[in-house]
Amino acid sequence: MGSIVTEDCGTSKEVNARIQKARGSFSKLRSVWLSKSLQKSTKIKIFNACVKSVLLYGCETWLVTKDIQRKLQTFVNRCLRCILRIWWPKIISNKDLWKVTGQEDINVEIRKRKFRWIGHTLKKEDGEIPKAALLWNRQENRKRGRLRNSWRRSVIKEAGRSWNELRFLAADRRKWKGHIDNLCS
Repeated sequence: MGSIVTEDCGTSKEVNARIQKARGSFSKLRSVWLSKSLQKSTKIKIFNACVKSVLLYGCETWLVTKDIQRKLQTFVNRCLRCILRIWWPKIISNKDLWKVTGQEDINVEIRKRKFRWIGHTLKKEDGEIPKAALLWNRQENRKRGRLRNSWRRSVIKEAGRSWNELRFLAADRRKWKGHIDNLCS
């Protein structure tokens, strides 16, 4: 579905490709961003629908590192500053920029999407392929040295719970939503 899968399960190539595609979407809408007849709120809605959705497509399966988070946040902040026409020497902090535009930290948004997808997948029947793929556990001997960080380990670390506890929580929608809200606050 347009995602880049690498042998070493790295996501940096995928993120770079997503940023390029989102940059293309953003530049195609240049006339919208420069329009004086559209309100700021309308422009932000268009940005979220047409640019941010392209940028974050498939982010539920990314292993998000600090470098990846920084790249994504920098791209979003640049776009928002362009939409609001905030250029040098005007200065506004990123937190003020997010408050004015109703945005949140990109890491929080990715985490919300990831755990919504996990909850949706964990609620599926046991025989379904997405659930089997999510719960699949590799059964080969690991190499010497420190464990490499994986998507699965990052989810367990972020959630602070085991996969069995997550499966139990996902069965009840209200508990799962509360858990996501706690993780992302």
